[in-house]
Amino acid sequence: MRTFLKIDRNEKTCKNEYMSKLEDTIPSSPGCRCSALDKVMGDEDEAGMPDWSIECLNRLFSSLADPTRIRIIHALVENDRLNVTEIAEHTNLSVSAISHQLRLLRDRSLLTADRQGRSVYYSLSDDHVKILFCTGVEHAYQDCNNPMRREAERKG
Repeated sequence: MRTFLKIDRNEKTCKNEYMSKLEDTIPSSPGCRCSALDKVMGDEDEAGMPDWSIECLNRLFSSLADPTRIRIIHALVENDRLNVTEIAEHTNLSVSAISHQLRLLRDRSLLTADRQGRSVYYSLSDDHVKILFCTGVEHAYQDCNNPMRREAERKG
């Protein structure tokens, strides 16, 4: 069985070239604001984020809140471009279990599909998806209270 996360035990992170790019755009102190948030907020006098941006974030994060979809994204982070059969092999899931999830990920603009002959090849829509995924992996790994992490480290 293929392991889901490959984490360097010495580094204890999922840091890669995408994380390096991300570090240049994320503020280093809690009081700073990211430029994307400034664009969303604009010059409006509203308190908090606009409803439309909250709904977009909700759709994005709910898209990632499923183990099958996480496995699909992980396979595409590692391989860039795969067809359904290849995704099934990389995730140890059936093609039927994957198909519905691929459609949802495409509908939410996280994946793109490119038909070549009889095959459809899927890839992540842009680097933001990779960055978000790797940031999530890093955050989950740093959660010292996570019992699944402790068990995985114990098994070594």
